[in-house]
Amino acid sequence: MAKKKSREESKEYVLKMVKDHDIKFIRIWFSDILGMLKNFAITVEELEGALEEGMGFDGSSIEGFARIDESDMVALPDPDTFQLLPWRPREHGVARMFCDILKPGGEPFEGDPRYVLKKNLKRAADLGYTYYVGPELEFFYFKDSNSTQPLDAGGYFDMVPLDVATDLRRDTVLTLEEMGIGIEYSHHEVAPSQHEIDMRYTDALTMADNVMTYRLVVKQIALQQGVYATFMPKPVFGINGSGMHVHQSLFKGERNAFFDPKDKYNLSKTAKSYVAGLLKHGPEITAITSQWVNSYKRLVPGYEAPVYLSWARRNRSDLIRVPEYRPGKEKATRIEYRSPDPACNPYLTFSVMLAAGLEGIEKNYQPPPPVEENVYEMTAQERKERGIDTLPASLFDAVQLAERSEIVRKALGEHVFNAFIQNKKIEWDQYRTQVTEYEIKRYLPIL
Repeated sequence: MAKKKSREESKEYVLKMVKDHDIKFIRIWFSDILGMLKNFAITVEELEGALEEGMGFDGSSIEGFARIDESDMVALPDPDTFQLLPWRPREHGVARMFCDILKPGGEPFEGDPRYVLKKNLKRAADLGYTYYVGPELEFFYFKDSNSTQPLDAGGYFDMVPLDVATDLRRDTVLTLEEMGIGIEYSHHEVAPSQHEIDMRYTDALTMADNVMTYRLVVKQIALQQGVYATFMPKPVFGINGSGMHVHQSLFKGERNAFFDPKDKYNLSKTAKSYVAGLLKHGPEITAITSQWVNSYKRLVPGYEAPVYLSWARRNRSDLIRVPEYRPGKEKATRIEYRSPDPACNPYLTFSVMLAAGLEGIEKNYQPPPPVEENVYEMTAQERKERGIDTLPASLFDAVQLAERSEIVRKALGEHVFNAFIQNKKIEWDQYRTQVTEYEIKRYLPIL
């Protein structure tokens, strides 16, 4: 394993890179509590000072950050996240760095989602673990942002002749790799015009930054080709929505804490307790992993989206799956949590999944027996007899569960917890008072 550079070494690397590549502008990236990418630009002349002391800004207009009377914030760039933006001009070029948000006194700002994830990773590190994740983000290409007209009629793994989306995926992969993000797969997904590009498994903080970059790059490349890419969980009724299945494992040094060669599933006691933690607390964390009203249009039976609290190896109707791509291989042993969608805040989503799993480990939870049968095809009575419960069916239900959850409160911290819950209650109220096209067509002619 390569030795991690000191901050001083990383700063020197950044200063050399901007000089060698004629960089004029550096974009400072961070996330609000909903996972929306925020940024401002500084010139290269400000860079050295920014790396030393950060850059001040007004946080009062950032969703979930601060009130007007406590709005002063400092963005301290993380030099390890420095990358050139390949789609910007090479002359007087543009680079980016993610940053940590600090209070004016230099202490971490508790409303920063990146800080929230760092806190949860420290909890894991204190137990001796490093948390690795590999999210699979699905998305759609449409003709434009005002319609859901697809670019193709393909299905899973289809090779569509003269498929414009194939070139879009190719250009996206090349751009992501140019920005230091390793890619394993890219392919057509199940629904028409639905696609997936899978990033290589890495530590959770790096991956959360990568997810933010990935979403921007997918949209940027699509825009350059005159089309629109969306991570909306369920943009089209009657076909599969877009998920973000998250492969995850805990390592102790070089050893995978989830691996046991003697177990039938090659899963250790630690892994099974982690699974049990996710199953037990899954309903509570769903408001974070599926945070939009639209998310719950995806989480319905019949479209490969998990609804039921069960786990298995082969069954894709379960909430948690144990992939069998390389049975018996230690580094490949992991679990896959299937309910999150790609429009979530990755910093908060990784935080609450880790918190639920660690709770299972620390309290020695035991998972129920795996369910290899298709849960969708069971009757309600059969599921009840086997103790198979469900995820919340709406954002309202999910927020109610999250608000009562000590796991979620502890994982997010008071500031983000309160701001997130308040924001989602407002979203639900706005949604439930809307009069939809469905209601006009259904009721106006007869009532």
